[in-house]
Amino acid sequence: MDLKTLGLDEALLKSLKDYIDTFDDKENNIISILHYAQDIFGYLPKELQIYIARLTDLPASRINGIVTFYSFFSEKKVGAFKVDVCLGTACFVDDSKTLLDAFKDQLKVDEDGLSQDGLFNVNSIRCLGACGIGPVVRVNDKIYGHVKPQDVKEIIKVHRQELEEAKK
Repeated sequence: MDLKTLGLDEALLKSLKDYIDTFDDKENNIISILHYAQDIFGYLPKELQIYIARLTDLPASRINGIVTFYSFFSEKKVGAFKVDVCLGTACFVDDSKTLLDAFKDQLKVDEDGLSQDGLFNVNSIRCLGACGIGPVVRVNDKIYGHVKPQDVKEIIKVHRQELEEAKK
């Protein structure tokens, strides 16, 4: 496999290979290997899964099965902020679909897409378990209740500022 065709940084691929080589039993350490790969690349695209499969002598289908089974792995690039808009019944009847559309429009992404600046992922989720304060939005671990479309700009602004403060 020509690593240049993967479109992934060769130094990071070497780091991953070196990490994998530290394990005698690669199969029983595959979760750790996948976590390491996601930590350095930010996500686990199909090409990277195939590369890992070859280095571990495991079928690519097995690697993909693990990646798609566990919610902490992602095949898509992810931003610093994961925005989950609840579309469960209680939130949906309070017009959370309009709220989802407001986030998508404001950040210029499709559902489950990455914002143009690479900072936000916008997703719909079936239920966040906070039906009494719907419609509900979760940004990473922070829950916002009774959210209206006009609140979207401010929520985004708060998190952009949070990132700027963290950089200082």
